[in-house]
Amino acid sequence: MKHTVNYGGNEITFELERKNVKNINLNIRPDMSIAVSANHNVPLDFIKDFVKDKGSWILKNIVYFKESQREIKREREYINGESFKYLGRQYRLKVEKSEIEEVKYFRGFIYIYVRDTDDFKKKERLFNNWTHEKAYINFNESLNKMYAIVEKYGIPEPKIHIREMKARWGSCHRESGIILLNLELIKAPKYCIDYVVLHELIHFKYKNHDEKFYTFLTSLMPDWEKRKKILDEEVIRYL
Repeated sequence: MKHTVNYGGNEITFELERKNVKNINLNIRPDMSIAVSANHNVPLDFIKDFVKDKGSWILKNIVYFKESQREIKREREYINGESFKYLGRQYRLKVEKSEIEEVKYFRGFIYIYVRDTDDFKKKERLFNNWTHEKAYINFNESLNKMYAIVEKYGIPEPKIHIREMKARWGSCHRESGIILLNLELIKAPKYCIDYVVLHELIHFKYKNHDEKFYTFLTSLMPDWEKRKKILDEEVIRYL
């Protein structure tokens, strides 16, 4: 059900879902709609006040998301000076001529070494392959670290699959023993990747986002809300 609050002369419309959760959760979707979930016992007026308190953050991030969408729609050129985010840091691109074609990063720059610096398709392929390789390495490092925390609770060790997703950081496929992670997560700091991986690991024990799920998550990662907030503010996706 949709509801509206007024903040600073701006109308903020949100979609409310009642479910068995401990906290009020607010997320901005990729289409810039606002989703709120809350327990059935939480009064509507309290939820509206919560959304209004978040008004400044919501409006700021909707503007940021619109700008990000415009940036995404512009086709990458893979030329000197373009900006790319990797593991929470912003890097400038440098394209250099080389017989050995590869991608490296150091001292605030990502370097694409390529024989023909004007070959867009080759630069794009080199960069995409590098991104997938780094995602595979970092996501599996995170899985090894987070699984060591939950192994004693009888959670089976899953495998990680990676793909581009529009609306989620990750998902848990309990039956097949797979955690699916969004390639875009490679832009986030490592401690945020750890949060997403742990979040999905816990779904092997608790299927739904209920009180037991969040109590368990908090016991293992007390600052998970801080990590989630960084994800929401930096890349504007939702779990």
